[in-house]
Amino acid sequence: MAIEDANVLVLTTNYGTEQDELVKPVSALLDAGAHVVVAAQRAEPVQTLVSDQNPGQRITPDAVLDEVTAADYDAVVVPGGTLNADQLRTDDTARRLVAEFARDGKPVAAICHGPWLLVDSELAEGRELTSYPSLRPDLTNAGATWHDKEVVVDTAGGNTLITSRDPGDLDAFTAAIIRSLGGDEG
Repeated sequence: MAIEDANVLVLTTNYGTEQDELVKPVSALLDAGAHVVVAAQRAEPVQTLVSDQNPGQRITPDAVLDEVTAADYDAVVVPGGTLNADQLRTDDTARRLVAEFARDGKPVAAICHGPWLLVDSELAEGRELTSYPSLRPDLTNAGATWHDKEVVVDTAGGNTLITSRDPGDLDAFTAAIIRSLGGDEG
């Protein structure tokens, strides 16, 4: 696949997503030529946060989670932010979507607290992953091997899981997503 043909879905809640973990991957994917759709739980602006506490940018979503299907996209990205990730992990639609991406052999990328969704979607067992350090027990208890690396790409489960620790790893994270879609990470 050429990156210009890739359709990427970004899952988010409407409050609490870490600003840079939403904005920077979207920007990098668009710059690489991919088509990106940001899907939120509701059709209202996403209030991002900076460091889980300070108000960040307000982002207008392109779609609502309940209206998107994995079949229409080539990869999914799950940004972090503690509040965002904690809400997404309990969202039936978000869990179903990431499980469908994995089942269909499509890349699933999650950063910071985003890998919580991998745990609750039963995608962590037997996989090599990373996350924000406080999620290490959750991931290992779910059967993953946790690594303290800026990006971990695991292709052993029939699909690609791409995980990173925090906003400081965004360059490596976005480069890995772009590579998984056949693009040049620049």
